[in-house]
Amino acid sequence: MKIENLICGRFIERPNRFLVKFEDGSGKTDLAHLKDPGRLKELLIPNVKILLRKAISKNKRKTNYDVIAVFNCGIWVLLNSGFHSDIAAELIETDKIKELTNYTIERREYSYGNSRIDFLLTNNENKKMLLEVKGCTLVDGKLAKFPDAPTIRGKKHLDELIFSINGGYKSAVLFLILRDDAIDFTPNMEMDPDFSHTLKKAKIKGVNIVAYSFENIYKKEIMEIIPFKRLNLKIDF
Repeated sequence: MKIENLICGRFIERPNRFLVKFEDGSGKTDLAHLKDPGRLKELLIPNVKILLRKAISKNKRKTNYDVIAVFNCGIWVLLNSGFHSDIAAELIETDKIKELTNYTIERREYSYGNSRIDFLLTNNENKKMLLEVKGCTLVDGKLAKFPDAPTIRGKKHLDELIFSINGGYKSAVLFLILRDDAIDFTPNMEMDPDFSHTLKKAKIKGVNIVAYSFENIYKKEIMEIIPFKRLNLKIDF
């Protein structure tokens, strides 16, 4: 995947969860929408470089830009959750994930139970799979951790996936590690024990758990997002 028409700025502050103040290359300050509501305290540090893109639609918006990525520890980290679904779709369509081989996308944002699950997939035998996608930006050493803030919604999605197995569905969770410096993945027990225990339960009940990292290459106003490696899972705590 390629994200085009990017500009490089300097992060100044984060007035609230969804707003970033930045300085562009000419020294002018402006505001940008941040689509990742996580804490991001390890990433959004004053004066770090960030990538931004001018808003495609300005209807009912208070900002002219969207935050796309941040430069941290020598690598670009994708921060914009608006790309998660398309990244996952690309992995599915190119058969990068063995558990999803032979599955195609039947529907996005599929209503199941009391939730909207990211994908309903179907294989050549008309077997159905529910797939939920989660983006992860927190890496401690070489260990990717999710979430970086408590997520009641995330736990609810896991509960729905566990329940769906009894209804005859296959189910899976795909964690997109939106940087290339992690080797292992674990749920963030310290931050959200409820989500962590539910993820372990999901694995035991037969939900497929997959974590994939990505290399983000920025050059001449374009960022290319390239599947990098599958991470080892550390869920047996």
